[in-house]
Amino acid sequence: MVFEAAGAGEAFLLARVLFGLVLAFTGVNHLLDPDGMIAYSRAKGIPAAEVLVPATGVQLIAGGIGIALGAFPVVAAGAVAVFLLVATPTMHDFWAVPEEQQQSEMTSFLKNTALLGGALAFLALGGVEWPYAVGVGLF
Repeated sequence: MVFEAAGAGEAFLLARVLFGLVLAFTGVNHLLDPDGMIAYSRAKGIPAAEVLVPATGVQLIAGGIGIALGAFPVVAAGAVAVFLLVATPTMHDFWAVPEEQQQSEMTSFLKNTALLGGALAFLALGGVEWPYAVGVGLF
């Protein structure tokens, strides 16, 4: 089993909780500052931003909580991965912004890329029984 080493289950639980709660908090921000998020999304050329911003907020909250709890892990990690796969190059296109914005956008792009890697790792482990998980899921 993947988590047989001493402390591996606890370390994996901590990783899930930290990763999931950061994503859920990000989703909450989509809902707490919809005007700012919608304006930013529109400036990036996102169609139907007034619908997509709250929808992606809910997607991040559900995915983050699902990962943290180990509930529906494949769906949760997949939802996060899809969000990051789409949002990262569209929202943080550092190559297409004025020079004074490039560093900030590149930092966000790289952060999201790292988060995407984490989401893909959790997705890859979705079929494995996660230690300390709620124990519900499709796989």
